[in-house]
Amino acid sequence: MKFSRKASANWKGSGKDGKGTLSTESTILKDTQYSFKSRFEDGKGTNPEELVGAAHAGCFTMQLSFLLGEAGFTPTNLDTAAKVNFEDGSIPQISLSLSGTVPGIKLEQFKEIAQKAKEICPISKLLKTNIVLDVSLQG
Repeated sequence: MKFSRKASANWKGSGKDGKGTLSTESTILKDTQYSFKSRFEDGKGTNPEELVGAAHAGCFTMQLSFLLGEAGFTPTNLDTAAKVNFEDGSIPQISLSLSGTVPGIKLEQFKEIAQKAKEICPISKLLKTNIVLDVSLQG
């Protein structure tokens, strides 16, 4: 399978006092505001780090669902939170926290499959950072 996706950014002004917008081809983001304040303080809008976190959590969770299916399991629910740590101009670590409900699976097998999903998810492969995975199994 081969495809491309598009997104765009527009910025007006200086790095600290300017502001910008982000848009995606799907229009789920359309002129979504971002700024120095939304990135480094508590301003209104999004920021690149939270978007990377959302992309990573979504990619990993979908990859996990495919791998669970290949192993004969159908998840009832998979929740992944991604914490993107920004430090001195880089992202040294992303922490994924997974909670899942998967009938019939044992915790060790769930952890093994989740680890594989973390390693082969396209967004994980793209990122050059330490990725920490914490896994819990519900019900």
